[in-house]
Amino acid sequence: MKKILYFIFLLSGFILGILISFSYRHFFTPKNLLDLSKERLVLISQLEEKISNQRVNAIVLSANKVSPAVVSIAVTQTRIVTYSPFSSPFFDDFWRDFFRDFLPKRRYKQEIKGLGSGVIIDPNGYIVTNAHVVEMATEIKVSLCDGRSFDAEIIDIDSEEDLALLKINGKDLPYAKLGNSDDLLIGEWVIALGNPFGFLIEDTKPTVTVGVISAVNREIRASQTGREYKNMIQTDAAINPGNSGGPLVNVLGEVIGINTFILSHAGGSEGVGFAIPINRVKEFIEKAKKQVKEKKEVIKVKIEKWGIEVSDVDNYFKKKYSLQTNYGAIILKVKENSFAEALGLDIGDAILSFQDEKVISAEDLKKKIESFRGNSIKLIIERRGEKIRIYYRF
Repeated sequence: MKKILYFIFLLSGFILGILISFSYRHFFTPKNLLDLSKERLVLISQLEEKISNQRVNAIVLSANKVSPAVVSIAVTQTRIVTYSPFSSPFFDDFWRDFFRDFLPKRRYKQEIKGLGSGVIIDPNGYIVTNAHVVEMATEIKVSLCDGRSFDAEIIDIDSEEDLALLKINGKDLPYAKLGNSDDLLIGEWVIALGNPFGFLIEDTKPTVTVGVISAVNREIRASQTGREYKNMIQTDAAINPGNSGGPLVNVLGEVIGINTFILSHAGGSEGVGFAIPINRVKEFIEKAKKQVKEKKEVIKVKIEKWGIEVSDVDNYFKKKYSLQTNYGAIILKVKENSFAEALGLDIGDAILSFQDEKVISAEDLKKKIESFRGNSIKLIIERRGEKIRIYYRF
């Protein structure tokens, strides 16, 4: 009996060992461990995909959508700077007048370069920017982020609204969609695009800064320019030097404002920036395009004796050159090393008076100059709203 029990015990142990061996091989072999590793890799891959999808959020999509339409605007202004050797405070008016005929004022050319941003608003090449970016410009170069560069012309400019409409001629131009600035939400995400510090960075691809709409309908006076801005959008998205004229965009990729200026104690962004609402910009664009259709070709009058090209005063030139006059002759071109350059005249000057006689128009100025005989010239000009007297003795 004991032998039978012993035999049964050994047989049970043998069968249990086989079962344990089979289970180990089935569940713990390298093959099954490999299957578990594959499952873990699949889970990691799915997690990485979810994280990647979270990176490509609405802000990223909006910035990528608008960026191709953001342009860098390089502006050149050529000014004739006039100074007198007797401008020192140690010379009083008597000695200045006494020596004026013997030692004339000295003049030299000064080129001033500026940089701003803009946004293409339709496939025809119309660009919106700030007026202060392109005012008094003698040359405007527009660069796209795809590397193309174009000369731009000013279609219209409104100094009070601080808006300008430019145009370039090109094919397959990217453009941004204009949104609605009447339904903005305080606290909604916005993106400011532009080309800050372009001369240093030397890259036409726009910079993106993000913030929220801090307030709407703000009214403020800019300390540097004296302009009064009304119903402005306030944002904490950084607007840095060179960003002026660039678009403020919502998360749908729609332009809802034009970045214009900041309030700052140190000159850099402190989270208080302002943009012109796009609905006001739309009104300006519509009016400007309407004027283009109605506008007659500018009549240009050449005055070879002085080396200048002039035109009559109209609303377009008044706004472009910040003038107050309703009469006179606007200088459109000054020939290098000409008599006009020696007089200190510059593009955008309005000649109001010649030899104490009022100048009515461009043709009137031409007749007065051609019939002039004398040894001295007296002019009154208007330059950026300021009247200047010019006296020249042969």
